[in-house]
Amino acid sequence: MPIYEYACLDCRKRVSVFFRSFAVAGDDAARCPLCNGANLRRLVSKVAVLKSEESRMDDLADSSLMSGLESEDPRALASFMRRMSKEMGEPLDDEMSEVINRLEKGESPEAIDEALGEGGLSGGALDDDYSSFPDAGFGPAPSA
Repeated sequence: MPIYEYACLDCRKRVSVFFRSFAVAGDDAARCPLCNGANLRRLVSKVAVLKSEESRMDDLADSSLMSGLESEDPRALASFMRRMSKEMGEPLDDEMSEVINRLEKGESPEAIDEALGEGGLSGGALDDDYSSFPDAGFGPAPSA
C-alpha cells in the first residue's frame, strides 16, 4: 500500500496520496485529498534511516563532532549537546535549552552555572553534565 507525496498545483498544498496497491498507483490516478484536483506534481519523499543504539553511539564518538571540546569552546560544547540530544531521541527541556543557547553565544559553562545558581538548573545539573567530559576541561568548578 504505497503512499506518495505530491504538490497540488490547484490548492498549492503538499499532500500525501494513498493507493490501495502498486498496480493502481500512478500520477495520472492521483487526486488531491483536499480539493480533489488532478493537477499534481510528484515530490521526492523524505526517508528515515533507523539506526541501532550502537550505531548512534559510534556517531557520537566521531572526532569531528568533538573538535573544540578540548579547547573548552562553549560553542563546540553546545553543538555536541544538541547533537547528543538528537541522536539519543531525548528532547531538551527548557533549562537545558537555555544553557545551550547561552553556550552558543560564547558564555562559559562556569558563568552559566553561577548565573543560574541554586534556583536555576535543578540540583547543580550543569556540573554533573560536564563532569563526564574531564579531558575537555569541563569538570566541576573548583570549590571556593
